[in-house]
Amino acid sequence: MNGRVIAGRYELATILGQGGMGQVWTAYDQRLDRRVAVKLLRPDRVAGPTGSQAADDLRRRFVRECRVTAQVDHPGLVTVHDAGSDGDDLYLVMQYVEGADLADHLAEHDPYPWPWAVAIAAQLCAVLSAVHAVPIVHRDLKPRNAMVKPDGTLTVLDLGIASVMDTDTTRLTHTGSPIGSPAYMAPEQAMGGAVGPYTDLYALGVVLHELLSGDVPFAGSTALGVLHRHLYEPPLPVRHLRPEVPEALEALVLRLLSKDPQHRPGSAQEVYESLRPLLPVGGAPAGPLDPTRPFLRPHAPWPDRAAVPAPVPVPAQQAPAAPQEPPARPNVARAVDDVKRLLGEGRITQAVDILGGILPAAAAEHGEHSPVVRILRKQYAATLMDDGQYRRALPELRRLADDRAAEAGPADSQTLQFRYDAAQCLEQLGEAAAALVEYRAVLPYYENGYATSAGPGRAFDIRHRIGHLLLGVGDHAAGRAQLQALLYDTERAYGPHHHLPTELRRQLTHHQDVRGSA
Repeated sequence: MNGRVIAGRYELATILGQGGMGQVWTAYDQRLDRRVAVKLLRPDRVAGPTGSQAADDLRRRFVRECRVTAQVDHPGLVTVHDAGSDGDDLYLVMQYVEGADLADHLAEHDPYPWPWAVAIAAQLCAVLSAVHAVPIVHRDLKPRNAMVKPDGTLTVLDLGIASVMDTDTTRLTHTGSPIGSPAYMAPEQAMGGAVGPYTDLYALGVVLHELLSGDVPFAGSTALGVLHRHLYEPPLPVRHLRPEVPEALEALVLRLLSKDPQHRPGSAQEVYESLRPLLPVGGAPAGPLDPTRPFLRPHAPWPDRAAVPAPVPVPAQQAPAAPQEPPARPNVARAVDDVKRLLGEGRITQAVDILGGILPAAAAEHGEHSPVVRILRKQYAATLMDDGQYRRALPELRRLADDRAAEAGPADSQTLQFRYDAAQCLEQLGEAAAALVEYRAVLPYYENGYATSAGPGRAFDIRHRIGHLLLGVGDHAAGRAQLQALLYDTERAYGPHHHLPTELRRQLTHHQDVRGSA
């Protein structure tokens, strides 16, 4: 394969690594004459044979998810240059990062100085804070996916590949295995449950434990054995192996490695603040544009970066400004046409910007509850979801659901659709408990046939999501019971060979294997 040219532009040179899902190569960008890294992914190894529905869905999701990850701007995250498909391969072109991966860096320094471990973890927290705000869950954080550059800064790799693996239907591959690396896999991920930012925090705890102790907290001769230990065995406190490690650092590692996601720290920002007293003494920056900030708090997440500065008051004695011409009214009809054209061309981000800009003007011109504004708001929410901007879509969906319920009642099919979409946003944002509440609230309506156009498939889908979320919050018994009952009902409705009962049997078998492994 040496010398193969991807997409008529990227010439593969040297293989850097390979795994079950693909390969990473150094390559040369022939157009810009620069070195890049190219990740090749084989959909058939993740989602089944090429041409299958799952593999085709993965291909469609791949470019969209890589586009979303390319929007994350952080100095500790590898830059995404390009993405697409070439033959049977999906490819992701990334910045080539000089340095050593964290696994090699650890191997070359034994024992690893604990202040170095703190500095690494702090930089990882800053990256995760930016990634989780999108929201994206990395799902495969490990030393091989982080590079230590010559200046000591850290760059996290493989974000686009990791995020695209999280499909809407399953967190398992077609072979029945969870996606990720067993040694760094959170219990909820090991069981095929819903993942969230808390899943990456567990992996961060594994990495930090490995840096401090020289080994991962849970090892074994088989993948199932390792997953079993993640689920049921307590980790060995690192001070048993390294007494010089500060007690506060050991306590943080144990919190990160909590089996129950709700017992872990609430965010990467919270973890960073716990690590900060252990970092070299700095100071507090004066504001988000303070040029001394990189020296005072290197690579720190900025908690108030979304805050809008207060308007500057006008002094009373200042003369009023000369009257200006009112701005021209935006052409709503033309904007709608532009949005349709952009969506047809796959330019979703531009469509989102136009819709977000036209909504206030349309509401002022036609009224908040007018049909045109309702249509625009519905399109806006749907486009935000399609663009992976779940945090912005959620309040729009809740507003639409409340307005529709006030008019047509809580059992109206459109009301239920808005609430279902809002629950999906909560699930994607990692707010598992809130998503469970919303799914459980709408499920009886679907089961009782209020939304006849959805058929039994929507009720089954919601029950499937509830099962994943229960596993995700650590309620394994309830999650398995939910999936077992769903298997019985889907076999009766669709027959034993339908893809949904087949998938459920695979997942339940995996659960049983993990529980029974010693």
